Amino acid sequence: MSETVTQGIRIIVRPQYVADQSDPAAGHYLFAYHITIRNEGERTVQLLSRHWVITNGEGHVEEVRGPGVVGYQPVLQPGEQFQYTSGCPLGTPVGTMHGEFNMVVPDTRESFDALISPFTLAAPRSLN
Repeated sequence: MSETVTQGIRIIVRPQYVADQSDPAAGHYLFAYHITIRNEGERTVQLLSRHWVITNGEGHVEEVRGPGVVGYQPVLQPGEQFQYTSGCPLGTPVGTMHGEFNMVVPDTRESFDALISPFTLAAPRSLN
């Protein structure tokens, strides 16, 4: 799990190994991650884009960038939150992810990156 607050935006990540969609014998491990984005600040914000840095257990790094999350660019008023679940395939039983969500304040067009602290993706040891 990871939890980070940037300019009043709290991002909580809970990773989970998805055993029924993984095939360790073939070197295929699927992980889900559950994200909560909570606006604890005093300004309305909109999530515009995402940037993920994914590192597998062998040190191979992949970066993923794109608009929004799961097809949405949510607007969060103070006190509101947005939750979603996505997934990440890895060729190793352990890896890490971190990144940021680019946010904008609609009233002022000020933008900032809400950081996502590193978190570990790990299959249960009995499967490795």
